[in-house]
Amino acid sequence: MNDNNEVFSINYKKSLQYWADIPPTVDGVLGGFGFISNADIEGSELFLKSLLSSENAPSNNVALDCGAGIGRITKYLLIPHFESVDVVEPDEKFINSIKEYVGEVASKLGTLYKVGLQEFVPVRKYDVIWNQWVLGYLTDEDLEAYLKRCRDSLSANGIIVVKENVTSSGKVEKDSTDSSVTRSFKQYIKIFKKCNLKRIKQCKQANFPNGIYPVYMFALVPNNKEIEK
Repeated sequence: MNDNNEVFSINYKKSLQYWADIPPTVDGVLGGFGFISNADIEGSELFLKSLLSSENAPSNNVALDCGAGIGRITKYLLIPHFESVDVVEPDEKFINSIKEYVGEVASKLGTLYKVGLQEFVPVRKYDVIWNQWVLGYLTDEDLEAYLKRCRDSLSANGIIVVKENVTSSGKVEKDSTDSSVTRSFKQYIKIFKKCNLKRIKQCKQANFPNGIYPVYMFALVPNNKEIEK
């Protein structure tokens, strides 16, 4: 299967080298698409609010921002809704810039983890774990292992959110510049099932410009049923 070979050619060192050269700005972390930040946050806000107001909603104690960059999502989305926000970010200059970028609400920052998601082991306390534009840097194998660790670190009624580009072609598409992949919608669904995660909500991001990948949000909770073989 050519698609799987593409995914497994992800090179973590090359990805880190790519991001090491990117400036710690909104335009930098969004790959030159800084102008979509407001629309992105608005879409995420609607999605998050619907989760926090749902039946069996998660608490609003601690959230986790994975692949946080300079803290854009932490500042504008998570801090307004949670008592404390932990972040995971492997790039040193990004993680060093988070407190200044978040500014006057930096007191709500919890632990800053300087580590790649493939190595990150979260402790069990998170009400919402937010993954956005970062899972394409993990191989299938590491992504599945990571999502299982996230699943096991959720608090009661905790939710994992995945917000990622998906391909229109239905196939995995490789970006050799930053050593990442863009997966298809079906592939994400397959991976979630393998990780014993159940989708309780999904939504396509609106108001993004034409010519970029479609972006989907998924809300995932542990599936208490046995994994289907």
